[in-house]
Amino acid sequence: MIIHHLKKYIELIIFIILALLVFWLYKADFGQGKNPVFGVTFSQEYAVSLSADWHKMLTDILDELKVKEFRLIAYWDLLESFKDNYDFSDLDWQINEVAKRDGKIILAVGQRVPRWPECHWPAWIYQLSLEERQVKIESMIKEVVLRYKGNPAITAWQVDNEPFLSTFGECPKLTKEDYKKEVALVRSLESRPVIVTESGELSTWLNGGRIADSLGTSIYRITWNKWFGYFYYPLPPAGYYLKAELIKKITGIKSIFVSELQMEPWLGMGVLQTPIEEQMKSMNLNQFNKNVIYAKATGLSPIYTWGVEWWYWLKEQGDPSLWEASKKLFP
Repeated sequence: MIIHHLKKYIELIIFIILALLVFWLYKADFGQGKNPVFGVTFSQEYAVSLSADWHKMLTDILDELKVKEFRLIAYWDLLESFKDNYDFSDLDWQINEVAKRDGKIILAVGQRVPRWPECHWPAWIYQLSLEERQVKIESMIKEVVLRYKGNPAITAWQVDNEPFLSTFGECPKLTKEDYKKEVALVRSLESRPVIVTESGELSTWLNGGRIADSLGTSIYRITWNKWFGYFYYPLPPAGYYLKAELIKKITGIKSIFVSELQMEPWLGMGVLQTPIEEQMKSMNLNQFNKNVIYAKATGLSPIYTWGVEWWYWLKEQGDPSLWEASKKLFP
């Protein structure tokens, strides 16, 4: 009888300890006393898909929001729409506009870069064999890096986007060997840091941590899929901080930051095909503010927000609430 009661007490104590641990994880704020730097990812292709003037959009992001930290994207289908004929005019313009205002840039380059479908391939690439495609991919990366080599506005190269996440995007599987070759190519051409991005929720970060000079992670709070509808990630902010500290210890990487903080809705269809009321189910002013608080509590910095094009589009539809709220992030 005594042993039975003792066992019950031990079980109760373990339960209380676990409950307190869970409570601490959800309440812990590793960003207290810190002032993280906020930036944005800007996508020319996404802006165009919203029927927006992407030149004016970027100018307003620079001059109205006063953003200084950017992640820009070298889209292959825009750079080499005709084989062996490169056109850098659009990307030159973006980089020059940011540089004129003393902004800093992470430049994403590779076959797989931010925004659906991730692989933004020129149409002619499908006429080539797999081996020929890889040669052209490496050739494109080389062209981009050499074009902007030494440009003082560029602080780092992001090689591909979430290259080890095979469950998202319309991309062929990228082998670790081919990816390492791409990273090695960039390092052979330029001395600035190489960034590898990983999913914050669907990855261990070990691959990126072992390859990168700096690791970028995504933070998503509300997603949507056709099987379950909207899904709320139950992870506490402490999970990202503790995971980052563990990966630093295991891999030796020094820098881990937020490369993609969800600040726009996750939708089953495109923005223009979805009623605004539906869009507001996964992103609105209240959720916007909650995501900022959540990201700060991870203790990671800088934090690159994801969705500035959507804030602009929403403003053009008559709702400037998120555009105005974002001004507090970029003092």
